[in-house]
Amino acid sequence: MSHVRPREVVESALRDSDAGMLDRDNATKHGVAIKTIRRWRRDYQRRGRPRGQDHTIAPCPRCGDGPLEASAYSELLGWYLGDGHISRGRRGVFAFHIYNDRRYVDDNHRLRLLMRLVKPGSRPHTRLVPGAVITTTSWKHWPCLFPQHGPGRKHLRPIVLEDWQRVIVETHPGPFLRGLFHSDGCRVRNWARRPVAGELKRYDYPRWQFTNESADIRELCCWALDLADVAWRQSNRTTISVSRREAVARLDALIGSKS
Repeated sequence: MSHVRPREVVESALRDSDAGMLDRDNATKHGVAIKTIRRWRRDYQRRGRPRGQDHTIAPCPRCGDGPLEASAYSELLGWYLGDGHISRGRRGVFAFHIYNDRRYVDDNHRLRLLMRLVKPGSRPHTRLVPGAVITTTSWKHWPCLFPQHGPGRKHLRPIVLEDWQRVIVETHPGPFLRGLFHSDGCRVRNWARRPVAGELKRYDYPRWQFTNESADIRELCCWALDLADVAWRQSNRTTISVSRREAVARLDALIGSKS
């Protein structure tokens, strides 16, 4: 897509808009009309149009002969199952979105990296909403890579991995777990009091928890934990917990902390 303004001006204005700059300040800074900034926001942020990307550059790994970075895909699959969705745009182009808490700057940066690895040549962009960052990139072939895409919320429809996806997760369970736990999980510290030599002593211990309304997605989480030899239990209807000291340490090593 061509612009009357130089590409550098457009990209700079979009970055400032992504960062939350007011339209009037953005327009003054870049020497354009406010309505121009609003049009760019509408096209790129709201409608998810690509910023000058050619959707034919990256061939599809499923219906074409494109490569697939399996470890990055496994992690992005976990993020998608946790807090992602795909929307259809114009001309058969789909926008892949991941929502994440804006406090986790490193994770949001990593999401852009994962999208670039899975779709080489892409330019993921971000949009701020109250309390969250939406990371988005567009491609005609996202439904090929994420066949779980469909109408309705994920917990209201079956979520089943295809055989080729299961092979990838079996080979890379750690990245898959990282995507799941960094999207819909948390690391907390629990405590309990126990009598020791006639006195109550307080014990603090860490715990990872994964919470999701979809029974299918929780089952996939448990399957991947088994693959990674991480002990788990179901705390309640929607929550999977990793509480044993050695299991928490192993999961810490596999997925790292949310940051």
